[in-house]
Amino acid sequence: MKHTRAYRSFAGWLIAPACLMAAVAGLTTGCLAKDSNLSGARGLALTHIADLPLPGRASRFDYETYDPGRHLLFIAHLGDSEVVVFDTLASRVVGRISGVAAVHGVLAIAELSLVYASATGTNEVVAIDEQTLKEVARMPGGVYPDGMAYAPDVHKLYVSDETGETETVVDVLTNRRVATIALGGEVGNTQYDPVTRHVFVNVQSRKQLVEIDPANDAIVARIDLPGARGNHGLLILPQQRLAFIACEDNDRLLVLDMHTMKVTASFDVGGDPDVLAFDPGPGTVYVAGEKGVVSTFSVTGTKVSKTGDGSVGPNAHVVNVDPATHRSYFPLKSVDGRPVLRVMAPG
Repeated sequence: MKHTRAYRSFAGWLIAPACLMAAVAGLTTGCLAKDSNLSGARGLALTHIADLPLPGRASRFDYETYDPGRHLLFIAHLGDSEVVVFDTLASRVVGRISGVAAVHGVLAIAELSLVYASATGTNEVVAIDEQTLKEVARMPGGVYPDGMAYAPDVHKLYVSDETGETETVVDVLTNRRVATIALGGEVGNTQYDPVTRHVFVNVQSRKQLVEIDPANDAIVARIDLPGARGNHGLLILPQQRLAFIACEDNDRLLVLDMHTMKVTASFDVGGDPDVLAFDPGPGTVYVAGEKGVVSTFSVTGTKVSKTGDGSVGPNAHVVNVDPATHRSYFPLKSVDGRPVLRVMAPG
């Protein structure tokens, strides 16, 4: 993600009792914040369900990851150097893992009962036990560790080293760095494709998508991306054999056919697109942007069509979707001066 480093600084604020009681009771509509930015969401087929309180300062959030089996959403609170754990069934925060300096990426690996977080402030990758919510290991993460992907067949974690221009490879069975792959340019997001069993990485300064074979950590292809400028965000839909690439420097979304490895479509999206998410039920792709605008797309087979644009909230650049409820979650650093988790749903 395009941003400056943030370092650890903690400050608490008290959750209003009425909001806390409503959240615990599941009465999510009782704590809606008044936010004029939502008036711009009319271009989206989304309903504002709730704003639920998040702890800490009104400072930047980054990636989030969801474990549907445990109904836990792990949110990187970069500005407070902690990982916030949110229970989507109880609609409340159930844990906070502090000391993850300038945390950017988070990735839950349910089969291992582990969450990995990139501590960019100390250039480390931190392993967290999902059951105890305690830190269990740290390992080198490169110069600027950011997004992550997991290759299950080889038990390896792949970490984007954004400014170090490399991919850091971690053996999750030993929690040790086992390789560093030189990519030759500034690195964007990383995704695993279960069909090819390969890892794909945006190399944004070269306008390329790089394909890595986890069996030997060798680069097997460099795919040029015509029309890309700052190709950072990445989402792979394995069944459809499509990759979606968000370009933050020209506000474009590219669609890549993974059969031919050619760009087949390009769309305008909101300013500074960042994180992407997919809801497989309705076939909806979400593109969240730094300017607060979210763009949605319908995917039917290999056909992609844009369905809307709308302002979801200030700095709504991160999104995750619960495929069971179809609710989308946007951590916002400041609504009326406080951090909240904005919950939206189709309708």
